[in-house]
Amino acid sequence: MLTPYLPYPLLSGGQIRTYNLLKKLSQHHSITLFALIKDESEKKYISHLEEFCSVVRVFKRSQRPFTLKNVLKTAVSSYPFLIIRNHVPEVIKAVEAELSYTQYDLIHAETFYMMPHIPQTDTPILLVEQTIEYLGYESYAERAHPLLQPILAVDIAKIKHWEKHFWKKSDVLVTMSEADKEYIAQVLGEKEGIQVVENGVDAAWFAEKPWKPPPTPTALFVGTFKWLPNVEAVNYLLDAVWNGVKAQIPNAQLHIVGNEPTQDIIEKAKALKDVKVLGRIDDIRDAFSTANVLIAPVMSGKGTRYKILEAMAAGTPIVATPTAVEGIDVTPDTHVVLSSSPEELIQQTVKVLQNRSLQKKLSSTGKLYVAQHFEWGEISKKLDALYNAMGNQS
Repeated sequence: MLTPYLPYPLLSGGQIRTYNLLKKLSQHHSITLFALIKDESEKKYISHLEEFCSVVRVFKRSQRPFTLKNVLKTAVSSYPFLIIRNHVPEVIKAVEAELSYTQYDLIHAETFYMMPHIPQTDTPILLVEQTIEYLGYESYAERAHPLLQPILAVDIAKIKHWEKHFWKKSDVLVTMSEADKEYIAQVLGEKEGIQVVENGVDAAWFAEKPWKPPPTPTALFVGTFKWLPNVEAVNYLLDAVWNGVKAQIPNAQLHIVGNEPTQDIIEKAKALKDVKVLGRIDDIRDAFSTANVLIAPVMSGKGTRYKILEAMAAGTPIVATPTAVEGIDVTPDTHVVLSSSPEELIQQTVKVLQNRSLQKKLSSTGKLYVAQHFEWGEISKKLDALYNAMGNQS
């Protein structure tokens, strides 16, 4: 398995997914993990992953993505910046050597930008697309400074080209939802070889810290800020929504939780009343269990959002855009409250914050729904079946 991150600690959606699937799959399969790290300090987590993996090897990529070296490489390469910043030549040699002396049933690559590390091989390749990258970047570019847009357009064209190239190169392509599968099938002109293995959640773990709505109306935003759609969403919340909520509920509070908040987000929050940027917290359940509502104004990107599944598992009511719940097949006003415009987001957030009975209804229905449909045990069986099928063919 090749991953662009070490799947522990659990700081991002990708890490959460890979970690939980590794735990389940290791019960039936022997897995060798090659992972990229940004800092030598991450090596202390290797022993934790060795509980599930036969072998764990890490390879250091550049700690800061926007180095002069990476920018110059991108300028003269057919590869986009996303591949360049995650490209480690040592990995190619290591994979080649590994395949030469060990017979593997398949190679599992997480994200298309790990695919360039795989040499020419007859070993079947399973590619997992956690999101459709070029769509997220296109949305970001539309809102970027006009001087940046031509540069971004060139890089996005590269992402689109290589993402489609590696979709075709893989033997099995895994998406997070039926919606993503249909989109990719339309782009490629075929569905063969595309499978769905949704994101999941550990409902029992979240149940250990029951939801306890606070007396002070408290809204929550959750998301890792290394992912552009999350940066876009929190800016939308701060710029277009929060003041409208405060106008109707003067004592309302907003907590912003997630790894690596940008300085711009921190400064915006300081300028607004009762907004706290908490950044990374040790136990995400503490954030969910003490909020009256999760606001998820996601406007772009594909995949299924962990923040939605986790909030539902924690029993936290949700107000979200349709994009935020794409691929989860929820029923509006039963599992979540949906809103498409700033005015609707304000109105529905206020409605949930002021209505305790509605909060309790959304809490109970959400918890039941994810427990029935998104438990990791059931989700992992789908990937296990793909492993077995590919292993039998190799």
